[in-house]
Amino acid sequence: MRHGLRFEITARDRTGGRTGVLTLAHGRVATPAFMPVGTYGTVKGLTPRQLSEAGVQMVLSNAYHLALRPGVETIERLGGIHRFMGWSAPVLTDSGGFQVFSLAASVKVDEEGAVFRSHLDGSPVRMTPEGVVDLEYRLGVDIGMAFDVCVAKPGDRKAAADGAARTLRWTRRTRQALREDASTAIFAIQQGGLFEDLRREAAEALIELDFPGYAVGGLSVGEAREETMATAAASVAMLPDDKPRYMMGMGTPLDLVELCGQGYDLFDCVLPTRNARNGSLFTRSGPFSIRNACHASVDEPLEEGCDCEACNGFSRGYLHHLAKRGEMLGAILCSLHNVRFYQRLMADIRAALAANAYDGFRTAFRARYRGGTDA
Repeated sequence: MRHGLRFEITARDRTGGRTGVLTLAHGRVATPAFMPVGTYGTVKGLTPRQLSEAGVQMVLSNAYHLALRPGVETIERLGGIHRFMGWSAPVLTDSGGFQVFSLAASVKVDEEGAVFRSHLDGSPVRMTPEGVVDLEYRLGVDIGMAFDVCVAKPGDRKAAADGAARTLRWTRRTRQALREDASTAIFAIQQGGLFEDLRREAAEALIELDFPGYAVGGLSVGEAREETMATAAASVAMLPDDKPRYMMGMGTPLDLVELCGQGYDLFDCVLPTRNARNGSLFTRSGPFSIRNACHASVDEPLEEGCDCEACNGFSRGYLHHLAKRGEMLGAILCSLHNVRFYQRLMADIRAALAANAYDGFRTAFRARYRGGTDA
C-alpha cells in the first residue's frame, strides 16, 4: 500500500455513485462509508464494541483537540490512538483546520500556520502544516487530513479565494512532509467556497501533488442547501476518479443519499449522536423527538424493523421517560439507535449502487422520508 492506503472500486451506478473497498493499516472499509464523530477519542456514550456491533467501520477524531488533551506524548506512551481508544478498526483525524473557522475569535492565522488560544487554559498553541502531519503520524491514525483554511463565508469571493490559495500553499508544504513508508495516509482538502472556478483551480493544483485521497471542505457552514449541493456535485467531478473522495462534515440522511449518488466515498457528521443526546431520532420515515408527549404511553419500538438494542427491548414510552428525566441510559440508547440507523442506511446505499439501481432507491427514500425534510 502506497502511503498506507489502497482503494479499489467494486461497482458503478449510472448516477455516478460507486462502491469500493478502502484498505488501511487497521482494516478494510466498504465504501461509501459514514464515520461517527469521536472528537476527543470517544463517540459519546458508546463503547467500541457497541460501535462495531452497530456496523461502524471507521471513526473520526480530532488531532487538534487530542493534542491539547491528553497530548500526543500521553497517547504515544499508551500505545497509540487505537490502543488508547480501545478501537482496533480504522481512525481518521481532522487536522484542526475546521477549528480555524469555529474558534476564529481565539485564532490568529498567518503564512506559517495558526496560533490558537487553548480553550482549556488560554495558552498559545502553534499549528503548522508540517506539525500537523507529524502529529497525525505520531498518533498512528489511518487517515489524517492536511491542515487547511475553512472560511466562514463561502459566498464571499475574496475570502474564498484567499482561503483556497493559502490552503494550497500549506498543502504543498504538507506534501513535502509526507513519508512514503508511513502507515498513515494524508488526504488533501479542496477549498474555494461556492465558486466553481476557484474549486477547479484548487483541484487541479492538488491533483498535481498526488495525494492518496482528496476531500471537499468548506461546505455546510451556513449557506443555503441548494448552494451546498450544487457545489458538492461540481467539486466531486473535479477530483480523481481512482482515489477516495471525502465530503467533510455532512450530513443528514437526505444529504448522504444525494451525495452518494454524486460519487463521494466517505462522510462524517456529529448529527447522529448530538441529536440523540437531545432526544431527536432518525427513522426511515423521517426524524422525530422522543421527548414529545405523544410518545409517553406508546408501547412500540422507536422504529419497526430496526435491529438495534434500543428498538429490541425498550418501548417509546420508556425512552420518553428516560429523555424527560435526563437519564444517561436514554442518551446511550438513542445514540445507539441513531448510529445503527446511519450504518443501515449506508449498507442500503451500497447495495443499491452495486445493483445499478440507485435512482429508484433515491426516489423511494425521498418519498418515504417525511416529505423530504430532515431534523
